[in-house]
Amino acid sequence: MDAIRPYIPFLVPVILIQLGLMVFALIDLARRPAANGPRWLWAIIIIFVNIIGPILYFLIGRGEE
Repeated sequence: MDAIRPYIPFLVPVILIQLGLMVFALIDLARRPAANGPRWLWAIIIIFVNIIGPILYFLIGRGEE
């Protein structure tokens, strides 16, 4: 734990951004009537591809309203 202690001020904002993006992307995916591709695949990408997954969803995965 002592090895991580100096990095905690940098890790906390990154973790909060990651969680915020993931939650916002999952809520948007659930509320949106259509997505570019299978919804289950986008959910897996959003959850497991860390910060890049939600960003990819917002850039290319959102279907037309």
